[in-house]
Amino acid sequence: METEQKHPIQLVAPRPLKSSRLLAFGTLLFMIPKLVMLIPHFIILYFLGIIMVIVAFFAQVVVLFTGKYPENFYNLVKGTLQWQLRMNLYLLGVTDQYPPFSLK
Repeated sequence: METEQKHPIQLVAPRPLKSSRLLAFGTLLFMIPKLVMLIPHFIILYFLGIIMVIVAFFAQVVVLFTGKYPENFYNLVKGTLQWQLRMNLYLLGVTDQYPPFSLK
């Protein structure tokens, strides 16, 4: 029998017991209200995304020579991806919780 191994990345997005009808109505209007609310996130994540790609590239160079992924680089890449995911979950109506401006 093959043992089941867990993937090192887990996505946890608990289903809300009750969702906002107003936000659902806004989502039906081509997501315009939510997109407007998320403009600050889009701006910050645009620049963070550019930085993340550069940092991830340099991290691979470091891994090539040392065999270890630098912790600060890892935290920036992981934090940016988590922020993007929280923003997408909010935009698509999976959660009604407005995403925090945080890499944690």
